[in-house]
Amino acid sequence: MDKILAQALGQDVSKLAAQEKQLLLSRLLARFAHEVRNPLSSLDIHVQLLEEDVQEAAPRVREKTASRFEIIHGELHRLENIVKHFLRLAGPSSLELHSVEIAKVISHVCELLRPEAATRHIELVATLPEALPLVQADAAQLTQALLNLVINAIQAVGQHGRIEVSVSLDHPLEGLIVAVRDTGPGVPEDKRSAIFEPFFTTKTEGSGLGLWIVQQIITAHGGSVTVSTASGGGAVFAVQLPLPKEADRHG
Repeated sequence: MDKILAQALGQDVSKLAAQEKQLLLSRLLARFAHEVRNPLSSLDIHVQLLEEDVQEAAPRVREKTASRFEIIHGELHRLENIVKHFLRLAGPSSLELHSVEIAKVISHVCELLRPEAATRHIELVATLPEALPLVQADAAQLTQALLNLVINAIQAVGQHGRIEVSVSLDHPLEGLIVAVRDTGPGVPEDKRSAIFEPFFTTKTEGSGLGLWIVQQIITAHGGSVTVSTASGGGAVFAVQLPLPKEADRHG
């Protein structure tokens, strides 16, 4: 984050508090999103007008340009989604906290992504112990974070591999650890901090925003996310979520 802010503002921000840095980044994101959205809207309108003009051209020209227009519309749509991501992240981070069964969230995420994993011949499994304590979380945002982690793992593996999502108790810190292990190429040690920066990616797929969004959501929950090397190769992304204090659990 420091590097991005320093480049955008032209000044050293290392001495600012974390909250001040986050506020500055949110403002930059909002400004960027609005600046990009205006020309995007103009482009979309003019592409539609151009398509109407091409409809009056010879059949050979219409056939030749059809696939190109499809690509243009697809890329415009992708850019619009990136802008929406920025606007969501730039807005005030509000969580709707409820008691959540983490096992149900993980099972739901795996069921959603198992068909995509299967088309790539990737085995996607969930290892869930019984009687896990409830966590105080925003179920929708937590689901989004775990979806992004598993999608990241699927993209890293590519074809023919295995992804395991597991959860365990973190006794010293009174929390839960959700781990996503994959058999992909892993993350080099010198890239492990950079992968959580916006737009940074080591893959051919994706926008480079997924892991940053994961970090924003988990940090808002008072947790953390780290990456390490799995035994036998591949990567392990570990999400640590705090548990309510004993007094809070019993009201």
